[in-house]
Amino acid sequence: MTHRSQIRFFEDRRERGVPMALATVYQTEGSTYSKAGATMLVDGDGMFQGMLSGGCLEGDLAVRARVAIESGTAQQAVYDLRGGDDELWGMGVGCEGVMRVLLQPLYADRQYQPWVALHEAALGLEETFAVVVIDGADGAPAGATLLSAACGEPTAFGLSASAKDALAEYVAQRHPDTAAAFGETLVAGVKLGLLTYRVPRQPRLLVFGAGLDAGPVVRFAAELGWHCTLVDHRPAYLEQGGFDSADRMLSVPAAEAFRHVKLDEFDLAIVMSHHLASDREYLSQLAGASVPYVGLLGPPARRNRLMSELGTLAGKLEGRLNAPAGIDIGGRGPAAIALSILAEMQMHLGARSGGL
Repeated sequence: MTHRSQIRFFEDRRERGVPMALATVYQTEGSTYSKAGATMLVDGDGMFQGMLSGGCLEGDLAVRARVAIESGTAQQAVYDLRGGDDELWGMGVGCEGVMRVLLQPLYADRQYQPWVALHEAALGLEETFAVVVIDGADGAPAGATLLSAACGEPTAFGLSASAKDALAEYVAQRHPDTAAAFGETLVAGVKLGLLTYRVPRQPRLLVFGAGLDAGPVVRFAAELGWHCTLVDHRPAYLEQGGFDSADRMLSVPAAEAFRHVKLDEFDLAIVMSHHLASDREYLSQLAGASVPYVGLLGPPARRNRLMSELGTLAGKLEGRLNAPAGIDIGGRGPAAIALSILAEMQMHLGARSGGL
């Protein structure tokens, strides 16, 4: 499941005004398929997008989601798969773990909040923290949610004004880390069970070069749910097809790429135009930007030549440049090369953010 597939699922139902439920893992113990913060969407007919288990719990979650939708109140589900009794859930998966899930009803007349706000935060550039009430109280019922971004006022759903202020102060003082965490705490003198986590932002990938080997890079990135922008100075390369998964395509001279894309908004960039002068220009622009991961396709000799030609600019890529890009997995051909590059990028994202 990717964020992109959830969006398609959501948009289809929003067009028809179909109510849904947002299922969120809020606590786990032992070995589980998903960890706290993982989500899936379920409609009233039991159709869902996303997976919180290997497939053994989703059917029961669909039933519980219907209860949440029909009752209008958030529901909790606890799945204890420790020991030999997990065959109760239909597959005997032997995960040896416990998973606790909250199901929040989503309705058209409430603009499907808080899912829409969470979706917008994932697409944005600001760091955003979410606080979800699991065990509630007056003014802060189960399912109520607060989103707090680095800039601007917090956004609240289902919270009283006083509860909103109290939770906003709680987030400001606690400074949640990347890992989602559930715990009971006193907020303004009221005991609440809260899930706090940093909203996973959709990674943004910039691909310089639209050769045949760029196709699988774009497709694999889309499968991972990443936002992908493709740039090439040769219109014919972009027009050859195979890039339907790209979110944006640009045909501009290499020297003008920075005028059309805000480089600092990207988490990852791969230079693979197979045109030496263009690759040198792309690298010079990336040297002056803050893209954390920069990949370069080609053998070490080509890398060394480009670094020599960049002169002092090459030093600005130190610690960020991965060349040759990719992990040595022993494969050949465009798909295997793309897989090795995306694997290295995913490793970078995991090391940088603690896992998406």
